[in-house]
Amino acid sequence: MGATHYLPPWFSIAPMMEFTDNHYRTLARLITKHAWLYTEMIAAETIVYQKGNLDKYLAFNPDQHPIVLQIGGSDLTNIGKAIQLANPYGYDEINFNCGCPSPKVAGKGCFGVRLMLDPKFVADAMSVISANTDVPVTVKCRIGVDNHDSYNELCDFIHKVSSQSPTKHFIIHSRKALLNGISPKENRSIPPLKYEYFYALVRDFPDLQFTINGGINTVDEVHTARMEGAHGVMVGRAACKDPWNILGNIDSAIYGAPPSSLTRRQVLEKYQVYGDSVLGLYGPNPNIREVIRPLLNFFYSEPGNTLWKRKADAAFMDPKLTTIKSFLKETLGSIPDSVLDAPISEAAIGFPDVFADAKRLLPPPYVAEREEELLYA
Repeated sequence: MGATHYLPPWFSIAPMMEFTDNHYRTLARLITKHAWLYTEMIAAETIVYQKGNLDKYLAFNPDQHPIVLQIGGSDLTNIGKAIQLANPYGYDEINFNCGCPSPKVAGKGCFGVRLMLDPKFVADAMSVISANTDVPVTVKCRIGVDNHDSYNELCDFIHKVSSQSPTKHFIIHSRKALLNGISPKENRSIPPLKYEYFYALVRDFPDLQFTINGGINTVDEVHTARMEGAHGVMVGRAACKDPWNILGNIDSAIYGAPPSSLTRRQVLEKYQVYGDSVLGLYGPNPNIREVIRPLLNFFYSEPGNTLWKRKADAAFMDPKLTTIKSFLKETLGSIPDSVLDAPISEAAIGFPDVFADAKRLLPPPYVAEREEELLYA
């Protein structure tokens, strides 16, 4: 399977640990047919050392295409082996994580966003990945790390990786990362967004593709980001906080599909069949709580939402509820039929001027230092 079989990644759902697992991706694909889905980040070492148990980490339903495998790592040998082991699963792209600020990853693991300080290694890793797969390869990164946060340093990273490897597409989280003193959650909000860096990259590297990520919360903002010049837009937490209203409008608003008549009840009926088919697939896991987790925000801001969550919490503790079907039967009475049977409503209006300052604050054009380069045709 290859990326050319699908519409471009104009919209994608960010890889998020403990969120974008098989269950969430199944729910997402029931709502949107065209959004690009990402796995959680999987360490190359995990793939290599779990060689006999790969389905648990890499298997997915074919309906999830187009889907991207995100891997992380700092050992070129293991990265290459991991890609070889992942190839039979048929992912549409491979993405290399250079943006995760978690202490387990960027600290003890010495990969994630820390790799932005070593563009030569990233270029080598991308070359290894590309040499071991037939699908496109991409990098996801921040705009800087700690005090290494100037626009020129970001450009040096992009220039070196793209000129010394086959990488032609970068997903840019438009915040820098702070490796000491704040948590991964705080790293998603405390460092300021600098969209001007993103749009300057689009200007200064016209032969590359750039997807913008960070702080984009509505379909309206997705559309505005693309109109301002982003080749693609990646949304993370907003797509988990309100999956129905965000994902339900993507196909029509971004991909030009006809408005959908899909209802929440129809999605739940299909998700229930999926959920009951995978319960206990790997011994005690997945359990009911894991399968239901993507649904906990399915009724975000709707009448009955608070009562639904309260009933769900109680149902998790009920030993008699052993199937997804019985769980939903027990809890969905709190949601009015008018909510369950309503088609997707029109996308909420966001802040169309969220990128207004970006073009005004563009840094001066980047001029690459002269250096011997390895060029790819």
